[in-house]
Amino acid sequence: MGAMRSSFIVLACAAMVGFTSQAPGGWSDVVDGYLRLLAASGIAGSSLMIVRDGRIVARQNAGVQDLDRQVPIDDDTIYHWASITKTFTGIAIMQLRDRGLLSLDDPVVKYVPELRLVHDPFGDVSAIKIRHLMSHSAGFRASTWPWGGDKPWHPFEPTKWDQLVAMLPYTEVQFAPGSKYSYSNPGVIFLGRIIESLSGDDYEIYVTKNILMPLGMRRAFFDRAPYHLLSHRSHSYLRDGSGIHEARFDFDTGITVSNGGLNAPLDDMARYLAFLLGDAARTREYDAVLRRASLDEMWTPQIRAAPGEGTDGADSHAALSFFVERYGGVTLVGHSGDQNGFISHLYLHPPSRTAWLIAFNTDVTPAPERRGSRAVDLAVRDLMLTHVSRE
Repeated sequence: MGAMRSSFIVLACAAMVGFTSQAPGGWSDVVDGYLRLLAASGIAGSSLMIVRDGRIVARQNAGVQDLDRQVPIDDDTIYHWASITKTFTGIAIMQLRDRGLLSLDDPVVKYVPELRLVHDPFGDVSAIKIRHLMSHSAGFRASTWPWGGDKPWHPFEPTKWDQLVAMLPYTEVQFAPGSKYSYSNPGVIFLGRIIESLSGDDYEIYVTKNILMPLGMRRAFFDRAPYHLLSHRSHSYLRDGSGIHEARFDFDTGITVSNGGLNAPLDDMARYLAFLLGDAARTREYDAVLRRASLDEMWTPQIRAAPGEGTDGADSHAALSFFVERYGGVTLVGHSGDQNGFISHLYLHPPSRTAWLIAFNTDVTPAPERRGSRAVDLAVRDLMLTHVSRE
């Protein structure tokens, strides 16, 4: 596409393609509110999906997945889910725990000995446990790169484990493990390394074999798209005061794949949400992926999170690869994703067996009105609370 487009073009395109409600009556207030704010956001394309009792009860696609070719968002559109991938990584760790291959209180260096290269001013690095990585309380920095990574000619992310290992002598533990919360992408890379070390598989292969395939997520994949799915992969965009710019297309997250490499259409994500919510009739099938007791353990708060991270509310806690939030008198479990123009939010309300997922292919944060996608997300959340709080 061209170097930039005006926000008027984005909104005009969105108005032509799909900004009309198609929801069943019971959820029409949620979908109508979503569409109303979305139409004023400057976002090129988006989808909303609500799952209850293991089935999709409302779904809305809006806008386009490719501005140049004016390809509309549809049920086959594949979004990049960014940090929602971390929940799959956590499930993989719990699988290995349940198989007796690790303890959450094992030192990370037991499986990732290269971490002894890190400078730890608070003591021995062996004090960092797997549990700390899962709850973002290990003391590692937020970003993968200790320097660079911000130029268009830089790799999008480190592509090899050896590149990350080369950074470890320049890495300092920032606080005593378990003493506070600080969201960390490198910490989840180390979880991915543990999965590879214990399973003998690359991360992508392990998760595909042990989570995606058993759940029937047949069109989900990591990093670059298989050729037969490439035409369904959404483009992504960055919008600022000068217009809208296309981000990298069909990109590779490299060694950070366990942080944010997952791509999938909404139907596959619906299968994931159904699994997370549980179903007595499918207990044997779902327990083969992860037992309900282990999922409940993952949703047990570990440490108070910073406001605005994970889910967003006055009382947010990091759990094990999920976030738990008390908002409006309702407890929600979830995770968000934000990478390369894609923004997404996953919410679960286990008591009502309700979940919803909202995805955007445009980051409008730098634009003058700021936080457009977050405003849509929070409005949807408030409307959803009126439904789940009745349960």
